[in-house]
Amino acid sequence: MVTAGLRRPSSTRLLADRLTEATVAALGTAEVEVIEVRDHAHDLVNHLVSGYPSETLAPALDAVTGAAGLIAVTPTISASYGALFKMFFEVLAEDALRDKPVLMAATGGTARHALVLEHAVRPLFTYLHADVVPTSVFAAPEDWGGAASPDLLGERVSRAAAELAERMKNRGEPAPRDPYAPVPFESLLPRASTE
Repeated sequence: MVTAGLRRPSSTRLLADRLTEATVAALGTAEVEVIEVRDHAHDLVNHLVSGYPSETLAPALDAVTGAAGLIAVTPTISASYGALFKMFFEVLAEDALRDKPVLMAATGGTARHALVLEHAVRPLFTYLHADVVPTSVFAAPEDWGGAASPDLLGERVSRAAAELAERMKNRGEPAPRDPYAPVPFESLLPRASTE
């Protein structure tokens, strides 16, 4: 789990914990490593400048690279993902997330920022060639519930966690071909004769 909350306690970390708990329940059992990006802020800047991870940052990067699946949660800052969140994924090796199942989530001060996941976070993970689950989870303050309102996150958390668990269980198996997916250009070209 990668969580990029800036404060302690953090609603971003609370959402990450909830998603992790639901995913572990869906898998039956799992080993979880928590990476608080804020703990690596200085090391991330140094890595961007020097090109080398520190002794404390390297294990965090290795944990993400070696994980069977990833839960990535960012706060919404200026209508996008947080800078620390982006910086963490910028320093990963080019193919570190290729085909890795990823559940993306975000927190924000208003529900109006819910599209940050589709307009900023999903394109980031698509660029990194991750296998992003269809359901993303955004949590605004009113989603947390309380004495006056029910917990509104439960259904979304459960659905997203089940999708991540399923992808983690089936990792390595070829995905069924989407009949509406674009056909690669190369497959349309005539093949050269080998005779």
